[in-house]
Amino acid sequence: MTLKDTLPWLLWPLTLPYGAFVRLRAFAYRKGILKQQWLDGTVVSIGNLTTGGTGKTPMVLWTAQRLLAEGQKAAILTRGYRGQALAGGTTSDEVQMLTERLGSRVALGVGADRFARGSELARESVEWFVLDDGFQHLQLGRDADIVLIDATNPFGGGHLLPSGRLREPRSALARADIVVITRSDHAPAIEAAIRRHSGAPIFYARPQLDSIRVLRGDYPGEEDAAARSRRFFAFCGVGNPSAFLADTESWGLQVMGHEFFPDHHHYMQHNLDTIGEKAHVAGADGLLCTEKDVFNLASVRWRPLDIWFCRISMRIGRPDEFWQAVTEIAQSRARSRRPGT
Repeated sequence: MTLKDTLPWLLWPLTLPYGAFVRLRAFAYRKGILKQQWLDGTVVSIGNLTTGGTGKTPMVLWTAQRLLAEGQKAAILTRGYRGQALAGGTTSDEVQMLTERLGSRVALGVGADRFARGSELARESVEWFVLDDGFQHLQLGRDADIVLIDATNPFGGGHLLPSGRLREPRSALARADIVVITRSDHAPAIEAAIRRHSGAPIFYARPQLDSIRVLRGDYPGEEDAAARSRRFFAFCGVGNPSAFLADTESWGLQVMGHEFFPDHHHYMQHNLDTIGEKAHVAGADGLLCTEKDVFNLASVRWRPLDIWFCRISMRIGRPDEFWQAVTEIAQSRARSRRPGT
């Protein structure tokens, strides 16, 4: 048995104090012992039970684009996890990707204090807020709680952190207003597990490959129509790297090997040198990563092979029904908070 196999069992005793803490914290907010802060606007939270890899960022992007299509003035509130301090403020791979995709059409409030960032934007007449990774950010009130569950690893091995990948026990699903099962179109066993804790409507969604782009120069690079005929060596620093590999297979891409890094990994030259050597041995003629990884390559000056990346979006089953459920729940709760209603 390897260290990787035994480590979860060695860490299991630490899940007991962690589990007690998250349960007590949720109870304190539920009973009003700890007070939530509410923004002057409608807040839609998008989060998950596990540590990353559920398709959260594409769902945030989809939601922001839907609000734009309806003419709403919207903002995204995000912590900017493992961000870097730049002249214009703090940024991260996810923040940079959202900025590139949305431009100035959607404001971004970046920082650990989402209430402070949201309050600033509310003064600029923003009316809708998309709370990124918000399910455990209980200090900020929300009008709709959307929880994503990845069908390929729905409950993170079944154990809480640090032994498993669960941020909270499954019973926390009782707080969810809507559950979205990602990377599947039909998962009755997962639905049954959800139904033990939640009566929220369940929808399905899949990451959809929009294009494969090669980085020759600056982002966003060039779309490569011949990418499916290439042999790639994949690398990524995301929350659920195995899901990225499964996605590339479902998209019909040829992947000869792979190298995984921690989530939000900032690549150094020696990382790319090692990846290039492994790609050569595997017979690959190019490197492939996620769009988020592109923004963590700034420290790499020379690349042993060209790099391609997958540009994706979220394809939601029954999208109009899903959006109607989101807006009805959010607007109803927002109205109930207003004085005199």
